This record gives sequence, structure tokens and C-alpha cells, in this order.
Amino acid sequence: MATRLSEVGDYPAMSTITNPQAQPGYRPVNLPMPSPQPVTENPNSLWRAGAKAFFKDIRAKDVGDTLTVRLKLDDSAKMQNVTKRKRDDNEAMGIDSIFGFETKLGKFFPKNVDNADLFAFGTKSNTDGDGNIGRSEKLELTFAAMVTQVLPNGSLAILGRQEVRVNFELRELMLVGVVRPQDIEADNSISHERIAEMRVAYGGRGTLSDLQQPRWGTQIMDILLPF
Repeated sequence: MATRLSEVGDYPAMSTITNPQAQPGYRPVNLPMPSPQPVTENPNSLWRAGAKAFFKDIRAKDVGDTLTVRLKLDDSAKMQNVTKRKRDDNEAMGIDSIFGFETKLGKFFPKNVDNADLFAFGTKSNTDGDGNIGRSEKLELTFAAMVTQVLPNGSLAILGRQEVRVNFELRELMLVGVVRPQDIEADNSISHERIAEMRVAYGGRGTLSDLQQPRWGTQIMDILLPF
């Protein structure tokens, strides 16, 4: 709330470019790795194994290198569930003979008691449920990411951040994941379906984003009120 008050009448503040490994929440990627493989040297050859260019491989391979990420998400999902249940139970119980005392039940119970129909139970239940889920997402972006870590098996941990401020609205994008060097294209780009453990956050801060959300007091009341 203090941040929003400080930005009243002003543009949303853009974050500075910092070292991702120096961020408080940064955690190195730790995944199961195969045993190291010996490197094969070809001292008399001009061609390097895995190279996409004859003279130089321009693909990202070291910490600090950048590569282009092509993010194209077009997902949709629909689900519909219908549940109906109806139940009607009736139970009756009586005693025809109680050692000859069945005629004296009127002393303890109302006089019109019928020992053949002493107890009767009846239950009814109806359940009718109908649920529908519809989701559609489409996002197409191209941006640069940086290699933050080289894992023991050669895979690269990448992190990409992008901020765009238009008028009083700041759009933010963040992506983290793990890629294999052989999945990087010759033009030093990679598609999102080749990024493992991908995490994408895309949103915004500003006047329009604030108007699209309930007031913080309303959000607290929605959480606390039981009805």
C-alpha cells in the first residue's frame, strides 16, 4: 500500500538492472544430473562438435550470454460436470408379541399405540450439481533472456525480464527455466516448448491494474467473512 501511495500522480517506478544472482529470492537450480562425460578433442580439425557455424558458434553457452526466447501460448480448456442424485427411504418396525405384555403398552404409551407399527422412519434427499469451466489463454512475445547458471550436464538455467511502461501503466514479464544447448537454434533463439521447468509471470502495475482489482479492504473482508 505504501508503494501505491508513493506513486499517486506519478509513473510506476521501473526496477533497476541488477545481477539476478544477487537478488534475495534467487536460488541456484539443483536438478538430478548424469555423471560427467569426457570431452573429446579434435586438435587437427577446424570443425567443433555441436557447432552451428564454421568459424564461430554464436549460440549462448556461458553465464552472462543472452538468447532470444519465442513465447507463443495458445491454450484453451473446457470442462463440464453434471451430477444428479435422488434417494427416498422409508423404514417401519413393529413387535407382534412381547411375552404377552403387548396389550399393556397403552399404560406407558398413548392408548392408540399399535405394537405392530411402533417405529417409522422416512428420509428424502435430492442432489443436483452442475459445473462448467472455460479457460482460454493466448500470449505471443519475443524477448531476450540471460544465462544465469551452467549445470553439470551442460544445460543452461536462463532468466528473462522485461518491463514496458506506457503512460501510467507498467507491464512486467519474467521467465525462468532450463534449456539444452542443442535445442538452441542457429540464430541463438529458442521456442518455449523446449524450455524445461518454465515459469512465466506476465502482469502489470499502474492505474488500470488498480481499477481492475477490488479495494484491499474488500479483499480482506472477502477472506475473513464466513458468509
